[in-house]
Amino acid sequence: MAIELSGIRLVVSDIDGTLVKNDKSLAPETVEAVRRVRAAGIGFTIISARPPSGLGPLIAELGLDGPAGAFNGATIFRPGGEVVEAHHIDEDAARGIVAIHDRLGIPVWVFADGRWMTRTREMPHVDQEIVAARQDPVVTPDFERWMSRADKVQGISDDSDLLTKAEDELKASVGERATIARSQHYYLDATAPHTDKGHGVRELAKAFGVPLEAVAVLGDMPNDLPMFRVAGVSVAMGQAPDEVKAEADQITKSNEDNGVAAFLEFLGK
Repeated sequence: MAIELSGIRLVVSDIDGTLVKNDKSLAPETVEAVRRVRAAGIGFTIISARPPSGLGPLIAELGLDGPAGAFNGATIFRPGGEVVEAHHIDEDAARGIVAIHDRLGIPVWVFADGRWMTRTREMPHVDQEIVAARQDPVVTPDFERWMSRADKVQGISDDSDLLTKAEDELKASVGERATIARSQHYYLDATAPHTDKGHGVRELAKAFGVPLEAVAVLGDMPNDLPMFRVAGVSVAMGQAPDEVKAEADQITKSNEDNGVAAFLEFLGK
């Protein structure tokens, strides 16, 4: 397929596994590549499964001045934290999501009110989430007080088959009342219904005044596929699973090899 890049006016990038390295840092090459495309008049922003607190430091480091998307596009906010729109999971659906995870023995995190709740810190991936979310978790035995305003309910397991089972059950049980997607091999996200990254990219394109056909998106996981389907150009990272690469217009280098910078350099030629 011939990819027409000369008309791209906005680039929207996923963060984890895409924009940042595995240690969650921004490579100097990526920072410089973003600076160059913005200097050339091409907009750049980010969208992620992370909460807004996990995007703010990257927005500052990159010097971005436009809106960005958190919670897989369910929340759109401006630099400085002003929320443009935010969608929560239905209260009963949130309870059902927690219950299904509990029945399957999958630990759960709940994100609400700008905070991240967990029943214990003694579990896998807590330390890396502290780095990604840029906050410490609130340890609580009961999530009930947050069920009416949950931004994201997340299942965490290194057992990929078990998460797939949970994903299938959640889609069958609450699929009309929540968006279910894998943001990492070990994370299963439930966010507000009809507010996936495709929705987020639509809203970001409107905010930047750019038609969707002039938007390029970069990602690496199944939760990125909705934005692949709405953008003019979709780019998968080199380490992305085959199901993601199959829907991409182009494949760049891996995140460890600064694939976003490589694409932006190609875009600027």
